[in-house]
Amino acid sequence: MGTVSASTQPAQLAAQVRHRLVAQAVVAMDSLLGVVQERLTALMNEAAPSREMQMRRDAWMAFQRFKSRWRDGTVQAWQTTLLPVSRPAPITTDSTLSLLGTEVVENKIIASRMALDLMEKGAQDVNDLRKRLKSLNNDRELNSRDIVHPEVLMLPLVEQWDASGLSRESWQLVNPVVQRHFNEQLQKTYALCNEELVAQGVLPVIDFSPKHVSMPQESGAADAQAGTPPPNPTPESRGRRAEDRLAGGGGGNIGSPIGFGNPRLGRAQGILQQLGQLLGGVLGGGFAGQVQSPIGVARAGSTSPRFERAGAESVAYAGPSAPLMVALAQQPRLNEVYFSAEQGVYPSGYPVMIERVASELRQQSTELKGKAQTDDEKTIIELVALMFQSILQEDRIPTGVRVWFARLQMPVLRVALAEPDFFTRQDHPARQLIDHMGSCVLGFDASGISSAALETEIKRVVQVIEQYPDTGERVYKKVYEEFQAFLKQHLSTRPVTQKLMGVAEQLEQKETLTIQYTIEFRDQLKDMPVRDEVREFLFKVWAEVLAISAVRQGGQHEETLLLKKTATDLIWAASAKPNRTDRARVIADLPVLLQSLRTGMTLLGLARTVQEAHIKVISDTLADAFMSKTQAIADDQIQALAKRLAELEDYVSDDGGEELPLDSDNIEELLDIEANELDVVTTGGDHAGVVMLEWARELALGSWYTLTYKNQVSQVQYVWRSPLGHMHLFATNVGHSYLFQTVRLAAYLQAGSLEPQEDEPLMTRAARNALTQIESNPERLLK
Repeated sequence: MGTVSASTQPAQLAAQVRHRLVAQAVVAMDSLLGVVQERLTALMNEAAPSREMQMRRDAWMAFQRFKSRWRDGTVQAWQTTLLPVSRPAPITTDSTLSLLGTEVVENKIIASRMALDLMEKGAQDVNDLRKRLKSLNNDRELNSRDIVHPEVLMLPLVEQWDASGLSRESWQLVNPVVQRHFNEQLQKTYALCNEELVAQGVLPVIDFSPKHVSMPQESGAADAQAGTPPPNPTPESRGRRAEDRLAGGGGGNIGSPIGFGNPRLGRAQGILQQLGQLLGGVLGGGFAGQVQSPIGVARAGSTSPRFERAGAESVAYAGPSAPLMVALAQQPRLNEVYFSAEQGVYPSGYPVMIERVASELRQQSTELKGKAQTDDEKTIIELVALMFQSILQEDRIPTGVRVWFARLQMPVLRVALAEPDFFTRQDHPARQLIDHMGSCVLGFDASGISSAALETEIKRVVQVIEQYPDTGERVYKKVYEEFQAFLKQHLSTRPVTQKLMGVAEQLEQKETLTIQYTIEFRDQLKDMPVRDEVREFLFKVWAEVLAISAVRQGGQHEETLLLKKTATDLIWAASAKPNRTDRARVIADLPVLLQSLRTGMTLLGLARTVQEAHIKVISDTLADAFMSKTQAIADDQIQALAKRLAELEDYVSDDGGEELPLDSDNIEELLDIEANELDVVTTGGDHAGVVMLEWARELALGSWYTLTYKNQVSQVQYVWRSPLGHMHLFATNVGHSYLFQTVRLAAYLQAGSLEPQEDEPLMTRAARNALTQIESNPERLLK
């Protein structure tokens, strides 16, 4: 520790610095209110859909009402952290995790993201201050709730936003400006606090050189140094224990081996058998010669999971032991030197870096297996270790990304120990997250995302998971949603995609609404005495007029509502008029009706001659209605139709059950792009059933596929899905794009003309490789 001024005690000096940190944060909070106010005001002045505009107005009004409460609550929370901290609670098992509410977890994740963003720009000042405060604390670690930690400083901002009565939706509107404002202010604040400590002689110079990377020792040597018996039993002892188990003796709770010829391998083979039964259903049949029955994972209330197969006893798993979970919590993160390789630490030594990362992880796994209390725990530790070893050896994934994946081994192990159905659930959020990230980086150099952007996002994901290791499945679910949102934003930055999005979305809405208006007209008019000429005009012309107006101006815009009223006026005018009053009304309203019809057809882009032809047919029909003696249309029917048309946009379907009548040449003309840049795929493929349609709707953004189109094979990435889910865009690495509708996309999947580049997800492939290694050497489960 540096020389502290004799007039100031270390504890007093540390307290002064923390008070300075909070005081500066309060100043930043005061100025933040104006920044947020400007942001919400600017958003209200921007064009947006009506629902979005309403939400922005609500957010602006709520902020006027609750901003003082937000400010005061945040400041009070900061000042509370300066009070003496009570003794930390002892480490508990995962059974207490259910007490954390979803909002609590989400708030912590948002705060963690904000802290990570600050650390991207001001890590040196933050780390320097933490180091200096640690030195004032006799080199003891700082409390996890210390205000010096950025995540602790950021958390009240988020928590008090909710607590003050402001909505989570409105937070999304202001989060960027809050982040930017605090980044600027806190960087200055941390630097100022460091200067104050340096002036008092506290660590004028800080040495952050990376620690020596130690290679794992031989297990025997490590055990001798530790003064403990080796964790691995000798072959003789394994043989005796296996013989005991074959004879009905105790030991282990995974289950007894059956019928293996070499008793020395009995116990390990028994574990292998159960492992094969557990994973056989996921990996496509049996394993190591076991029964090829799928696994059922049953949970009863809060009891431990039981793994079952037909014709076999169920195997109970008691959950992870407390000593193992404590040992897992104490495992250090991988040496930070691996994560600065892009700065030149390993300019030509990526293979060495991967080897050392693998060695560190293997050493950690060996240590944890030494703490394991049951064969179940050892099996799970070994399986997860081998899965991540497989991922590290996947040379199609860039080295830097593989190293970030490696940091997930310990967090994933915690989940696998607490939730063994992790191995059998392909929809487990942890597996989905790693699988999706893997599918995006396999073929990385050809990706539309820059390597820096994607790797930065993967880094952020890993750091958030590490920040909250005890939240289990929920944190993976949250960051997976955020990763999907990242892909949606960044994949759409391609020039062709940006051109396409606006036009394609409008075309999708227009064609979808045209179909919906047509269906609505057919449904409403089926029991009305309406002339065929009027029906034909409404179905083929006016439905498209209403759709275009709704897309361009909104379904509730004054002009769109007027055009909807024109439809009901035309239907009424063209019906029988047996009394003089109704005929007089038609004559009086006719000029306005015909002018409105011409306005709508002009909006549609119909030529003048075509418009006049339609007007003549309608005029003749109205003339005939004067002479008709048939039943008139009741007013309540007209009113019901008008009401339904006025609200029709609320009922628009997005099921994508049929193709929209898109014109390839028209789209290319609207987009102003060359034909060699975009193919609108409207032919090809096989008839697709419901399963393929569901698959088409659920493709993951960022994933890579092999497309066969017009006898040419291309590697394409799925980069965009339209808001209603009808349209899908794929792009090659040379800038060519392919636009599909859902039905056509399903047809290509059905025919095998669009195939995923990966036959199976990354985690499934890793599990298969792990099982192959275990099968070749079952004894490793017990080492």
